[in-house]
Amino acid sequence: MFSRISKITRLALTVACASVMPIAIAAQDAAQPPAAPAPAPKAASAPAPSKWDLFAGYSYLAPKGSLVNNSTQQDDAKSVACCADVSLARYFSNYFGVQIEGDFHKNGGNNVTVVHNQFAGGSGGLIVRLPTSDITPFVHALIGGESVSSTYYPSNKWGMVLTAGGGVDYNTPLLDHHLAIRVFQADYQYTHENMYPVTRLNLNMARLSTGVVVSFGSMAPPPTVTIACAAQPTAVFQGEPVAVTATVGNQLPKDHVIYSWSGNGVTGTDTNAKVDTSNLAPGSYTVNCGVKEGKPGKEGLKPWESASGTATFTVKEFEPPTLSCSANPTDLKPGDSSTITSQGVSPQNRPLTYTYQASGGTISGSGTTATYSSTGAQTGPVQITCSVSDDKSHTATANTSVTIQPPPPPPGPSPEQVRLEARLALHSIFFPTAQPREKHPEGGLVESQQTTLTTLATDFKSYLQFKPDAHLTLTGHTDPRGTEKYNQALSERRVNRAKDFLVSQGISASAIDVQALGESQQLSKDEVKALVESNPEISDQDKKKVLRQIQTIYLAQNRRVDITLANTGQQSVKLYPFNAADSATLLDQKAPVHGKKKAAPKK
Repeated sequence: MFSRISKITRLALTVACASVMPIAIAAQDAAQPPAAPAPAPKAASAPAPSKWDLFAGYSYLAPKGSLVNNSTQQDDAKSVACCADVSLARYFSNYFGVQIEGDFHKNGGNNVTVVHNQFAGGSGGLIVRLPTSDITPFVHALIGGESVSSTYYPSNKWGMVLTAGGGVDYNTPLLDHHLAIRVFQADYQYTHENMYPVTRLNLNMARLSTGVVVSFGSMAPPPTVTIACAAQPTAVFQGEPVAVTATVGNQLPKDHVIYSWSGNGVTGTDTNAKVDTSNLAPGSYTVNCGVKEGKPGKEGLKPWESASGTATFTVKEFEPPTLSCSANPTDLKPGDSSTITSQGVSPQNRPLTYTYQASGGTISGSGTTATYSSTGAQTGPVQITCSVSDDKSHTATANTSVTIQPPPPPPGPSPEQVRLEARLALHSIFFPTAQPREKHPEGGLVESQQTTLTTLATDFKSYLQFKPDAHLTLTGHTDPRGTEKYNQALSERRVNRAKDFLVSQGISASAIDVQALGESQQLSKDEVKALVESNPEISDQDKKKVLRQIQTIYLAQNRRVDITLANTGQQSVKLYPFNAADSATLLDQKAPVHGKKKAAPKK
């Protein structure tokens, strides 16, 4: 039974050790620095992990096993509450390292005068940690030797010991973050001892430890070497020399340093270089500087051992001319002129040629003055561009502007013109049913409607003095009774009768246009009702009486000629003349009807 447990225990320990190895190797791979230089890291919130960790503390050991002689139990291993555990770890990355460890445990047995259990040994192996700002968990796997003695066999016996376990360190700010408290370390140990002539002793042991950890060194790489290059002067004309100086920072005193320079016309050694600009065309140029440090022959192999920088300078062309220009005067009426004056300066006194352009109008002249004419230009701002060039094809431009004021607006209509325009479309003209007749086209205008046209003619003749090109448009309508052909002819007679009357009052026939719509654009009963209700010439009581005869009013309202002042679009008011003396004649529907609809009265 004990042998089977020992085999299982050894197998578990072997698997535990094997499982730690891939973690350690992966951690080592993850910790490898990149091949190319990385940007300077931001300030860390905690110190970099340590390179060395020294642990010392209290340790409690609980062995499990017995020493048997001739199948008789001679001695049982007892728990050992004393004594110490010491280890030293060396890390090669933030996560992976190696560790050596020594421990000593001693306790009394059945006879207090004789040592019952004593364990002492040392081991070495791998350790993997996961450092954070507050705690550092770790696991380790060790192999080494263990010395064991007992009450009946006080002489020390050595054997192999395997250790696997882990723990947690609490990082304190003491000693500038170099002191940590090992909260716990829990390990499983297996040891095999040859207690000859007694049978072999196999022990499965649990070990708990706590103490302090003092760290040394840092896994953070040294500061990356830096280089800054500066050119002086930064702007030269062709042929003038440029000096470039390199300044190196974070250089390790013991390392060997190599400098490099490159660029057009650049030669340099150490921290100084010169640039020959004799063959450089005008433009901007870059000088590249570099530094590598390290052991001789191995400079720059690590990311922090190399740096590069640049410096720029400019080869200037011969300076171009400068130019200013002005206009006098700047406010012009259409057709006015302005004098344009230019002043160009060449730093190297090169000969200058002047030209001019304008966004509107015309400009002429050469030399330092030119004349601008606003003829043909639209009102508003006009930009004038003055240009100058030297014999090296260097140019300069300057702008000025003039403003062409719009002409004053034409005078508005006089009060008399406004009054006449308001009166011209005083009223539409209404006709009795079926008037004028085909045989008597000169009839049909009752006295009240002649008075309306006479007033219109008088006002329109006065209006022509203000607007000689004014026109009147007469539009004839009929009620819906009768055939379409009959109604069309009737509306033509009505507009012609109104036109003839206006001509008889002294208005030129060329100033009057006519159109006959027949029954195509009649007012509806709702529209007629609205006109009656809005008529200011009759009282509310009369309106109610009139609306009781809406059919008669509807027919009479459509027997009319509308008048429009063509140049303003003003139309005549369509209010029916209820207060006219001949209003009943206009409302009469009993005239005979012409055309196909003989059952209906004439219009």
